[in-house]
Amino acid sequence: MNIISRTHLDRRTFLKGLGVSLALPMLDAMSPALARAAGAPAAPRRFIAFNSGLGFHAPYFFPTGTGRDFKDSVYTEVLKDLRGDLTVFSGLSHPEQSGANGHSSALTWLTAARRPGLAGFKNTVSLDQLLAAKLGPRTRFPYLTLTNGGESLSWTASGVQIPAENSPSKLFKQLFFDGTPEEVNRQVADIDRGRSILDTVNGEARSLHRNLGKRDQDKLDQYLTSVRDLEARLVQNRDWARKPKPKVDTAPPTDIANRNDLVGRTRLMHDLILLAFRTDSTRTITYGVRGETNVPLIDGVSNDWHQLSHHGMNETKIEELKLIELAEFTLLRDFLQQLKSAQEDGRPLLDTTTVLYGSNLGNASSHDWTNLPILVAGGGFRHGQHLAFDKKNNVPLANLFVSIAHRMNVEIDAFGSSTKPGVSGFEIAS
Repeated sequence: MNIISRTHLDRRTFLKGLGVSLALPMLDAMSPALARAAGAPAAPRRFIAFNSGLGFHAPYFFPTGTGRDFKDSVYTEVLKDLRGDLTVFSGLSHPEQSGANGHSSALTWLTAARRPGLAGFKNTVSLDQLLAAKLGPRTRFPYLTLTNGGESLSWTASGVQIPAENSPSKLFKQLFFDGTPEEVNRQVADIDRGRSILDTVNGEARSLHRNLGKRDQDKLDQYLTSVRDLEARLVQNRDWARKPKPKVDTAPPTDIANRNDLVGRTRLMHDLILLAFRTDSTRTITYGVRGETNVPLIDGVSNDWHQLSHHGMNETKIEELKLIELAEFTLLRDFLQQLKSAQEDGRPLLDTTTVLYGSNLGNASSHDWTNLPILVAGGGFRHGQHLAFDKKNNVPLANLFVSIAHRMNVEIDAFGSSTKPGVSGFEIAS
């Protein structure tokens, strides 16, 4: 008799024995039961943003033609088998991104704040953090902020940059290793102690506020906002501290020490991102890729990435740069295919995961921050098109952010420099 077919298995069913606990994959006995259950919740929506800080060579990124009849570019050709799962955008940017240096626009790629790094600059909340504030309490980690070694893409509501993790082994431990009972108790005690300290600081700060001038009151208000954000995270951390973490049939990764191994390091982080989504450990992730003076371990590349990005239209440099960027798009292709192959509640994980991929530079050689290379995959949008807008008078990239927020069931009227509640032609699939 087929026991499985008659059994309603919970999605978090474990096999246990001899001290080992192993999570089952998604089985037919799980999906139908969930689908039949009255009022069963819809599959959760997830979001990940990838930013390549040195941009992409525009002639190799942007397709020719518009709409659904576009002709693939050198880079989108790599993604041809996923054409129906993605949309390429041109003519998007954030306004007023001339900043303290040519790469300052990386600070504001997910925030749309103006004049990055210049005198008086104060960043604003990043898109991922806006989403995490609404969706985060449903998962152990409201968000993950990751990098290959550069700066974080994520900023709090009070304009503070959130540190990013660049170690796959540390991330794996954070996601899947339970502490001993003593360690868990210490964690809860530390959280409670932190909350009591914050209660005291908060009270003193409010008392001080009444005796300050307007400018100092504004600064203190920013501080209190940060305190409130931290309080909320502490409360959530306490709730999750005693819940066991998911078990995965995957060996802990070993960090790749060679920082020049772009492909190996990125692939390892992609694998962990997929695990984080499949175990519903988080629903919001950012991943920043920075190439500085390192020479990537890619056949045919002998110059450092940053130097190649400043090619000045030198054909030899562009050919080397193409090898690096082709590797990036090959990694993206493999990641998207993994999302598409993974099933959740009987449908591809890619269908419910919005992937934002691009750069804060339209032309890294001249530090031009207009006409950004932007691609969105998955998420349940009507894809298979090139949405081309005016290359000189760009549409605000933040309009796209509003579209993404709405798809994540976060209803907002505007974000940053947005001028419309979404991007024309970018619609949800029926």
